[in-house]
Amino acid sequence: MDHNIYMQRCLQLAANGLGTSYPNPLVGSVIVDASGKIIGEGFHLKAGQPHAEVNAIAHAESCGHSDFSKAFIYVNLEPCSHHGKTPPCASLIIEKGFKKVIVGTLDPHEKVAGQGVQLLEEAGIAVEVGFLRTECNELNKRFFTYHRHKRPYIILKWAESADCFIAPLEKEEQKPVWITNEYSRQRVHQLRAQEQSILVGAKTVLDDNPSLTVRDWCGENPIRIILDSRNDLPENLNVFNDQSTTQILRRKSNEVSVILEDLFHLNIQSVIVEGGLTTLQEFIKAGSWDEIHQYMGAQVYLKEGIPAPQLPSNISMKSRELIQNDVLKIFTKV
Repeated sequence: MDHNIYMQRCLQLAANGLGTSYPNPLVGSVIVDASGKIIGEGFHLKAGQPHAEVNAIAHAESCGHSDFSKAFIYVNLEPCSHHGKTPPCASLIIEKGFKKVIVGTLDPHEKVAGQGVQLLEEAGIAVEVGFLRTECNELNKRFFTYHRHKRPYIILKWAESADCFIAPLEKEEQKPVWITNEYSRQRVHQLRAQEQSILVGAKTVLDDNPSLTVRDWCGENPIRIILDSRNDLPENLNVFNDQSTTQILRRKSNEVSVILEDLFHLNIQSVIVEGGLTTLQEFIKAGSWDEIHQYMGAQVYLKEGIPAPQLPSNISMKSRELIQNDVLKIFTKV
């Protein structure tokens, strides 16, 4: 039986929860009978709702399967072993009498961290760990970063003109100046639907009056994080509408380490930092980023304006995507 095939299916299922499962991880589960046939599968959609293993078992049972003594259950993340909003999945797997559990990677959460596997093994169930481990870790990079490093996964994002400016020096209206095309903007909204929060400084809010919501994509609006040390933003701005939650960080010091500490205590697992220049450059200077998304508006020339942030030296291009006449470059650290 090729465990990697079924683990790949777990990852496909788990990805369906991207953007909705916070603060829980992305988890998919597949149940396979002795002949190698998939008889049940499921994924976790939202906190408080059934976990992937529960949904997979329910699916199998709804199809007439009740004897799991010869069945394998696959899950990309270690089954939970503690009572939260739902009962522990490890206990359910034991109760159903599975022959074997195949796990992609261990859960770094302090309430699990190997205890799920230990509980299963103590009950006499065979457990194997480490199939497609790299892919499993990548899928849950937000959850893992939050629990291992006590900070959110950080994506720096900006759009710059062909002559390397992110905004004009002066504007006639209090709204964004579009540098990229509508398809690139749709791509940005897809990103917003995937990540838990979006962060900007007070100057960006005053200059552009953005909504910071998902409008050109289907998904939940991110939590809006505003850096406002002066506490003087007008209440009629778009960031204070009821389309999403807005959290104001009012500390006089906007040091990145302080910001990240605040976000950790707000249970924020991922954040898109959209600027402006000062905010973006401070994150780059502090080395506090995991990905950089640089949109290049190849046909827009501002001639003068606010310069684009300087890319750090320790970067590696993860991907380059052509979006009509725009280019999206995604960088990670070396």
